[in-house]
Amino acid sequence: MDLNELRGVHTLIIMAMFFGIIWWAYSARRKRANEEAAHLPFDDDEVEKRTLEQEKTEKKR
Repeated sequence: MDLNELRGVHTLIIMAMFFGIIWWAYSARRKRANEEAAHLPFDDDEVEKRTLEQEKTEKKR
């Protein structure tokens, strides 16, 4: 086995790993986790809004 054959085998292994990760990331079992991760930036705004409202009510007391 020479160097070029090793490079070919290495390329095939890396390609298989890449497609395995893609398959895992878009599988049906990951759908809920992906949707939750997609909403994380918006959840932070809601927390900030609640914090500001709490501060306003505390100042009124």
